Amino acid sequence: MANETIARRYASALADVVLKSGEADVVKTELAVWAQLFLGNQDLQNVLGNPSIQHQGKERVLMQLLDKTKPSRTTSNFLRVLLQNNRLTDLPEISDRFAAVLAERSGIVNAEVISARDLPQDERTAFEKTLERLTGKDMQITFTVDPTLIGGAVTRIGSTVYDGSVRTKLDNLRSQLAGVN
Repeated sequence: MANETIARRYASALADVVLKSGEADVVKTELAVWAQLFLGNQDLQNVLGNPSIQHQGKERVLMQLLDKTKPSRTTSNFLRVLLQNNRLTDLPEISDRFAAVLAERSGIVNAEVISARDLPQDERTAFEKTLERLTGKDMQITFTVDPTLIGGAVTRIGSTVYDGSVRTKLDNLRSQLAGVN
């Protein structure tokens, strides 16, 4: 199974649990912290992702971390399930997908707009209104700058990418010209 599929399944199952219990915000925050802890510590990644280390050793490491950080019961149980299924190394992707599932279930769609320059507020608002009109949902947009785009913008909504960048248009033109000999 691809990581995206794995992340979606675990995130959806966890969302079902926390939405019933009312713990969505707490668990979302805790998972994000754990994902950052995991990403920021190469030794932890090596230990928990190494198939030659026995499960009991990994479980001891996780239990020590849980004792120190004292996350909610739901988060602790979820981390134990991930460890049991050898999916703890997928935590960063699961955490990101979990936040997206919660937003989606509340009617909000996450999007990212990458532009060649910093966009003024009126252009950001125009992007937001256009995307809300196209999707029919409320949007939560993250704006980032990538000067290598030269001009235009790239918009990501979920797994869909709308690429209107000058760089891509130039690359496509280069490919077309190279193919015409």
